[in-house]
Amino acid sequence: MPKKISRSTWRLIALFVSMPAAVLVFGFIYMFGATYLEGRPTDFWSSLEWASETLTTTGYGAYAPWKHPVMILLVILTQFVGMFFLVLVFPVYVLPYIEERFEMRLPHALPPMTGRVLFYRYGPAIDSLLEEFQRVGSAFVIFEEDVTLARSLRDRGHYVVFGKLDEEPAGLAGVNQARAIVANADDHANATCILMARELGFDGPIYALADDPLYRPPMLKVGASAVFTPTHVLGAALAARASTRISPPAEGLHLLSAQVGLTEFRVRADSPLAGQRLGDLHLRERHGVTVIGQWRGGYFAASKGPDTRIEPGAILVVAGAHANLAQVEHLAAPIRRTGPIVVAGYGTVGSKVVQMLRDARELTVVIDQQLVPGVDIVGNVLEHATLDRANVRAASAVVLALSNDSEGVFATAVVRDYAPEVPLIVRVNRAPNVARLYQSGADFALSVGQVAGQILAYHLLGDHAVAVEQRLKFVRVTAGALAGQHPWRAQVREKTGAAVVAVERDQNVFVKFDDAFEVWPDDILFVCGTTDSLDQYLREFRATPATGSRA
Repeated sequence: MPKKISRSTWRLIALFVSMPAAVLVFGFIYMFGATYLEGRPTDFWSSLEWASETLTTTGYGAYAPWKHPVMILLVILTQFVGMFFLVLVFPVYVLPYIEERFEMRLPHALPPMTGRVLFYRYGPAIDSLLEEFQRVGSAFVIFEEDVTLARSLRDRGHYVVFGKLDEEPAGLAGVNQARAIVANADDHANATCILMARELGFDGPIYALADDPLYRPPMLKVGASAVFTPTHVLGAALAARASTRISPPAEGLHLLSAQVGLTEFRVRADSPLAGQRLGDLHLRERHGVTVIGQWRGGYFAASKGPDTRIEPGAILVVAGAHANLAQVEHLAAPIRRTGPIVVAGYGTVGSKVVQMLRDARELTVVIDQQLVPGVDIVGNVLEHATLDRANVRAASAVVLALSNDSEGVFATAVVRDYAPEVPLIVRVNRAPNVARLYQSGADFALSVGQVAGQILAYHLLGDHAVAVEQRLKFVRVTAGALAGQHPWRAQVREKTGAAVVAVERDQNVFVKFDDAFEVWPDDILFVCGTTDSLDQYLREFRATPATGSRA
């Protein structure tokens, strides 16, 4: 079967045919005009030379013998036609031909796919996952339909196949040998990819990233193994970080009765806590509170012991009796939990954040540049006038759910300068921009790539945890090997990263321990930490979860 001639090749052929034809046509016209209008017969070759010089705009020097108006108009017309050819020859003919020759360097067919994962279309949602694939050495191929993006991905070292499924369905030939497929285009294109892959005999897992949750059932029906909506998961994570009503700061806190609370303090740079070691502050001995850890740059670091240094600007997580927590408030800036939550940006992520907050009966103020149902204030979050109208300084938190990362970084700096004490939670598209947001003043930032990457890594790389955001947890455990020891002097934190914050004995709960206090074998201990640190505690002190729970 003869190979189909490409469009740019046809254009180049047309160029090579049209330019000589134009020279011949205008040469014959000139020869006729010079003979019958000017009365100066000109031979064919002179006429051809004139047409060539005029069309190529090379000129004739002092040769300009025309007298008849029609001849002068012919010369002018030919000159304009020559300029027209000159302007079009490169963008219309030459450059497309060169570009197509360059495109040929991009593969148009899949390589042997055994053991490889196929990613259909590239985007921010899979950016972090591709980095993880490269880190662990797992093979993958990207099928991309945008030639400029395909070249960029190839230059970054990714194996890229260029093609358009609706025009070149053969581009997926051999996909039946792939280990898995991730469909990351728009919802309609994802459905097409899923159908084609199944038609070609692929019987492995196909994971689709959907924009609209309504399209999940149809995608599952046409052959997807699972359909995820990372933008909605991202919205839920941002909402949970803004409101304790959606997700409490520590699971199981209700077990400690009304005597014990857990709160967060932002440590100001001028606070007496800033830069100090826990061992020098003696917060347990002086105030009866336990520092669980601190949030810094979006990451939670559990306190490891007296050498733990409190970072200026960090968010300190502290547990203890409510009265004791109140004594510590003046040492740092407490995070205000009253006032509305301001959400800037009412797109896919922002609307999900607002929906969850309103379902949790949180008071919200929505800012967007478009007046649509659900928006309270129409304006630009970069302008102080808009922030004044939203009363941002009185907000309990601000969520920036802007769709543009550059705007998000700048808006973070603007809001942080305008309201230094308000918790600032930011959505970002690309994971590399998370660090820039923290530098600009964000308290918490999360990208759609981090969310989708963690979800897909669980299915594709065998990761055993899918934690969009790390959370603390309280558990009730038996005394175990801690019996007979002081709960704060057994190096619990140094050994496990968890902390004993209270002891239940009979009907009493102790949150402050004098020097003579010892854990009894029948005591129930309340331990706080991350999932990993709590598992380490159970192993290290041979403790078991306590049966029953407090009313």
